[in-house]
Amino acid sequence: MTRTTKRFLNNAALSLGAAVLLLWSLGPIYWSLVASLTPPNALISDNLHLWPLAPTWAHYAKLFGATSTSQGNEVQSVWPQFSKALANSIITALAATLVTVAIAAVGAWAFVRLKFPGRDALFIAVVATLAVPGFTVLIPLYRLMIAAGLIDTYTGVTLIYVSAFLPLALWLMRSVYQAMPLSLEEAAWIDGASKFYTLLRIVLPLAGPGLVACAILTFLSAWGQFMIPLVFSPSLATKPLTVLIPEFVTRNYVDYGLMNAAGIVAILPPILLVLFLNRFLVQGLMAGASK
Repeated sequence: MTRTTKRFLNNAALSLGAAVLLLWSLGPIYWSLVASLTPPNALISDNLHLWPLAPTWAHYAKLFGATSTSQGNEVQSVWPQFSKALANSIITALAATLVTVAIAAVGAWAFVRLKFPGRDALFIAVVATLAVPGFTVLIPLYRLMIAAGLIDTYTGVTLIYVSAFLPLALWLMRSVYQAMPLSLEEAAWIDGASKFYTLLRIVLPLAGPGLVACAILTFLSAWGQFMIPLVFSPSLATKPLTVLIPEFVTRNYVDYGLMNAAGIVAILPPILLVLFLNRFLVQGLMAGASK
């Protein structure tokens, strides 16, 4: 086998692997988009198509506001519930992201630069909580939240998110700080700057990509949570999209078109976030690779 043939086979194998990966990743999203544009009667037909023959916006109209059908029957809108759930998802995800990044930015720096007894053991203990399944602490955590009066509140859900995502954020920011030269901070200390001033004005600006990567990962994790808000946010007051959308399934009817339309809208914020901040995500994740 010649070198050219080997190169061709390698490129063909890589292309095939990339195509399979794209199909595996984007296929469900594409099919959800198709289902959201398919008329209700066609969704239960035996002859499905890769693209609807008669696309309709009826499901999105029902999602965003009441409209009238061709027969003049008004379609009931689910926009009040959907808008509230969308606001809940944004509030809890942003709150968890801000708190997690703030604690990780300071805590990881302390684990790297400050010397105190049990520093390494404490860090290992914190990161080891990533291996604890969430189901094992669900009942004790629920009893704790009831005692604290935090069930069905933004504060309660945010605190649970922070406790779940903080270990990964600390690990990521610790790698970022370890890759930064200590000489910059020492020069500031020699000039009389305090440790807090050095962290705020020198370290954090340099660790910007890591902070952004940490924020993106935390936001995406909080946005896609289902079990935690299902248990701790039972009412519409704090219920997010991930819990509301499955409720479109009724006892006698499953509104596939509405569910898929809501799913398409729900994935837009994380998609836009990753598209605009993708380069910061890569830089942050690779921050400790060239130490």
